[in-house]
Amino acid sequence: MGTFLISKRKNDEFQFVLKAGNGQVILASEGYKTKAACENGIESVRKNAQVEVRFDKLESKNGKLYFNLKATNGQIIGNSEMYESVAARDNGIESVAKNAPEADVKEDL
Repeated sequence: MGTFLISKRKNDEFQFVLKAGNGQVILASEGYKTKAACENGIESVRKNAQVEVRFDKLESKNGKLYFNLKATNGQIIGNSEMYESVAARDNGIESVAKNAPEADVKEDL
């Protein structure tokens, strides 16, 4: 089972990562001014991760592949690591969709 981990950045913003059952980070959030906003971001991931069209499949300038997860309003709520292949990126998307709905929430504050 996956885990959302809430932490605080050096600039005092909150962020979360979604880790797969093996501990690998599969999605990282933007910075949030409050913990409550960060928790709302997690709930948005839970909902939107189940909707395939919310995932933007992208390629960076250096040719690496990644994805962004967007909310219904088009705002990016999380982004992935860089992948070497389309298959690996698609597996990352599947992992987010599988892990997000039931993931525990932990804090590292």
